[in-house]
Amino acid sequence: MGAATHYDVIVIGGGVVGTAVLRTLSRYQLKAALLEKAAEVGWGATKANSGIVHAGFHNKPGSWMARLCVAGNRMYDQLCEELDVPFIRNGVMMVARTPEEEKILRDFYQQGLENGVPDMELLDGDAARRLEPNLSEEITLVLRAPSGGIVAPFELAAALAENAAANGADVYTEVEVAAISHGDDGFIVTSKDGGTWKGTYVVNAAGLFADDLARMCGLDAPSLIPRKGEEYILDQRLGDLVKHTIFPVPTPKSKGILVIPTAEGNIMIGPTALELPYKDDAATTAAGLNEILSFTQGLVPKISRRDIIASFAGIRAGSPAGDFIFETSHTGKAVHLLGIESPGLTAAPAIAEHVLQMLREAGLPLEEKPDFNPRRPEVIRFKQLSDGEKEAVIKENPLYAHVVCRCETITEGEIVDAIRRGARTVDGVKFRTRAGMGRCQGGFCTPYVVRILARELGVSPLEITKRGKGSELLTADAKLYLKGGETDA
Repeated sequence: MGAATHYDVIVIGGGVVGTAVLRTLSRYQLKAALLEKAAEVGWGATKANSGIVHAGFHNKPGSWMARLCVAGNRMYDQLCEELDVPFIRNGVMMVARTPEEEKILRDFYQQGLENGVPDMELLDGDAARRLEPNLSEEITLVLRAPSGGIVAPFELAAALAENAAANGADVYTEVEVAAISHGDDGFIVTSKDGGTWKGTYVVNAAGLFADDLARMCGLDAPSLIPRKGEEYILDQRLGDLVKHTIFPVPTPKSKGILVIPTAEGNIMIGPTALELPYKDDAATTAAGLNEILSFTQGLVPKISRRDIIASFAGIRAGSPAGDFIFETSHTGKAVHLLGIESPGLTAAPAIAEHVLQMLREAGLPLEEKPDFNPRRPEVIRFKQLSDGEKEAVIKENPLYAHVVCRCETITEGEIVDAIRRGARTVDGVKFRTRAGMGRCQGGFCTPYVVRILARELGVSPLEITKRGKGSELLTADAKLYLKGGETDA
């Protein structure tokens, strides 16, 4: 498998940072591979990310977070245009409700100026409510940064990996690293199932588990802080509740509980920030829900419990240094990315460029490919097309005439396209297309998605999983789903 090829660089971890590094490496004439332990890329902290592209006023001037956040933010328009990933500069607002909070907010404004955040402004409560009529009457001062944005984080990671693969990189999933050794010929990465991959350089972008992998390389790495955040998604009918991402004045541990428009048209509320002694508790709780509802209703009173359609939690890799940590071992040939918490999504493309520079300084020869193609083929999003465009697409491919997910108007054509781009699971289809993300949360469309996956992958529906091995959806005779390959409701 992996042992047949000696790679110039092996990237471990397929989140948005690891896939950004891989895509950046794919611009050059070298052999690069990515190893991801989940069934698909983007399923760690990336999948549970809020999707905010931060403006850059939150972080201490001169820190890695501040420098790479502002630099990464500037890269997003071109990056998402090239990869056909939804990205909207909706702007961000930090709001204050007391004189004490107003003072802190003004300090963040000054910090943003030092960090080079463009076009910021301070608004009184009335001026802010003219832009956002649903803000609480208690809000007295607002810091507005129009450069802030929102992106679909999983789709970005998937698109980065797709484009890297199209430019010659190899992507391996369901590879959980058990050991990393180093000898005269470079690194040998061994997976828990016995597979091996050889490479001259290694980039450790394993997120929450990056400290464990760093220790495999002999680095005395600081322990990362597992910090759980619960999030709740509101029905799309509330999509116009706010346009800006609404921040409170932050706490020492997090940027606080937010009201977040998403790139897909929902409003999301959260996250919490609960520090854990372990790395695998992604459960949502009644206490978390109540905390989030109580807080966000103080920012936007029209938020209601009855409008919640989904909940999830993610665990981010809290940095013990309060900043991104970049370490190396083996004379720079192993690069370790530690504590890549918020604003890691925003900073990801800039982190990738920084890693490239670290590898260059460690001796990696970099010669650009003359035929590198930065563009991912356009994705057809049927719901967003005009009537005339829909007719043309259906004429070209009749599968687009069959709506599989009624809540989100997702067609069979889109699901087949997602599978051909790399989806192998129900969640892989869900996060690439939104099939199953509507009000009924897949209650109607999941059986049809299973059937389409089985047909396109040439396997039994019994082999189709929700999110990889151990999450099979069917345990009984599934011949019904294979009958003639039909998918009609």
